[in-house]
Amino acid sequence: MTLRLSTLLAIAYALGFVLFAVFLGKPAGAEKTEAVVVLTGGKGRLERGMEVLKRGDAKRLLVSGADPSVTRADLARRLGPGTLATLRCCVDLGSEAVDTRSNAEESRRWMARRGYKSLRLVTSDWHMRRAAYEFRSDLPKTRIIEDAVPSRPSLFTLFAEYNKYLLRRAALWLDM
Repeated sequence: MTLRLSTLLAIAYALGFVLFAVFLGKPAGAEKTEAVVVLTGGKGRLERGMEVLKRGDAKRLLVSGADPSVTRADLARRLGPGTLATLRCCVDLGSEAVDTRSNAEESRRWMARRGYKSLRLVTSDWHMRRAAYEFRSDLPKTRIIEDAVPSRPSLFTLFAEYNKYLLRRAALWLDM
């Protein structure tokens, strides 16, 4: 009985991993939201958030988890000419978050201060499932559009993220 149960759990875990790896987050269309939240740490995330803002699909952008020493001028140098004005008018740098869970908490406080009820979440495709889960848990009444930045994650990255996702779901299920 124990062997059968262990085998069933191992098969379910492996199948879950395969599905997780095959069905990564996708980029969103041009749907409008009040805010864009970009989670730091991945290539192309900030550029995607700025693209959404410049297109007029959101009013304001939060860069959640930014290093406290990073300035708008630093971001303008990275993003290229013509971005400093947009960064000054419409971008907030949040430096309170240190992980995905605190990204959601920081974003909730920022959204509440501004009175926003909808956001576009921008992060890497491999990170989107866990990030969206955290955000939906922390902002249950907020309309969240998932906007994943395509990447080429390694097998190790996918494996680590899958395990983090499972552990976080279990922790929330156990109310931890």
